[in-house]
Amino acid sequence: MMKIRIGNELLTEHVRVRVRLDYRGESRSGRFFFGGKSKEEIAETMREQQVTLLRNVPLQGVMIEDVDLSLDVYAVSQGDGRRNHEAAYAPIILTLRVENLDDLLPLLVKSEFRKIEFLSPENISLHRLDMERLLFRLSQAFQQEIKSLEQKYSR
Repeated sequence: MMKIRIGNELLTEHVRVRVRLDYRGESRSGRFFFGGKSKEEIAETMREQQVTLLRNVPLQGVMIEDVDLSLDVYAVSQGDGRRNHEAAYAPIILTLRVENLDDLLPLLVKSEFRKIEFLSPENISLHRLDMERLLFRLSQAFQQEIKSLEQKYSR
C-alpha cells in the first residue's frame, strides 16, 4: 500500500495501473499444404493462453480488476533490407491494483510489455530506501528474465 500525504493527513491507498501487453505470433509453415496457422491465429492463441494463466495463477500483491481483450490483432512487417519478416500482435489491457510498485516488476520486465498508465494515486512520493529497494528488485527481475531466456534458447 502506498502512503499518500494530503496536507497533514497520511492516507494509505492501493496503486491502480493499466498495463498493456502485446503477445506476438509468427506464422509457421504447415506440414505439406495445409495445417499451418496464420500469424494472427497464433497471436490470438498466445493471448488466450496468457489471459488464462493470469486469471488462474495469482501474482503476489497484484489484484486483477479488469482484462480488456477488445483491441484488434495487428501485423507488423520487420526487415533488414534483404528479407522481410511479418509478425502479428494480440494486445490485452490489464487494470490492476497493486500493494507496492515492485509487485509490478514481473509484468514490466517481460518482452510483451508495451505501456503503463497510473490511474491512482495522482502523486506518489518514495522514500530513498523505497527507491533503492525498487531498483534492486528491478535489477533482480531483469537478471531472472535474462536467465530464463538464455535457458529457453540454449536448448
